[in-house]
Amino acid sequence: MLCHLYIRDRTAYIPTAAKTDAGYYLDIEPVEVKTISDEEGFIAAIKRTINRGHPIVPAPTRGTGFPKPVILRHAKMRSLAAFEKDASYWQLHKQDNLYRIEQWKKGTQGGWISDQARSEALPLGASVDEAVKRLVSLVQLVASSDA
Repeated sequence: MLCHLYIRDRTAYIPTAAKTDAGYYLDIEPVEVKTISDEEGFIAAIKRTINRGHPIVPAPTRGTGFPKPVILRHAKMRSLAAFEKDASYWQLHKQDNLYRIEQWKKGTQGGWISDQARSEALPLGASVDEAVKRLVSLVQLVASSDA
């Protein structure tokens, strides 16, 4: 299970993470958009995204081209670089029955890089509800310290 989200201007953009037939993830619609101060709505949006699972989609090819990032339309932005300039990126994933929350850092040449210093493993046996609530509280804490 993988759920990831972007935070920009105190708004969460939570795309559905499809799995391509080539094995990597690709953001697709629907994209949930919630203000991070709406804790109940933010939690519900993350849960809906998780419940959608990972639809299998064809991997983009040279002929079809790589699709424009779906979050840009929701953020009313033209380029991913402009969006990422003032954004943060978070992941919640579950592997071997263990939830992990990670806040990624910006790469020197764009994009995002996993930052183990900003990673937290939840106790073994934690529920998805506990993981989502912890993710929301961490996002809100970081956003309030950035304000």
